[in-house]
Amino acid sequence: MAEKSSDLVQGTLEMLILKTLALEAMHGYGVAIRIEQISSGVFRVNPGSLFPALSRLERTGRIKSEWRATENNRRAKYYLLTDSGRKALKDETREWGRQIAAIARILEA
Repeated sequence: MAEKSSDLVQGTLEMLILKTLALEAMHGYGVAIRIEQISSGVFRVNPGSLFPALSRLERTGRIKSEWRATENNRRAKYYLLTDSGRKALKDETREWGRQIAAIARILEA
């Protein structure tokens, strides 16, 4: 396996963020760590990609944020999934599954 982490397919980072926040509210660093953990290190999200994506999701109303204390008793912005975000995640997951199935059919042809 390659030494470097894989680049995310265009548009998938926001879907992965939504899925991560569907599990629980968390701060940006926590989101990045969770994505890396769940993907077994395949996807490493750098802050230069993560925070603009979080900002876009907040602007579109798919997530909201609030300031909270972290486990280390520091203040951090926590992100929470909204109802609009839950619907978007459901729709995007369905579309992603459809695309994966189509790619699999092409590769098997």
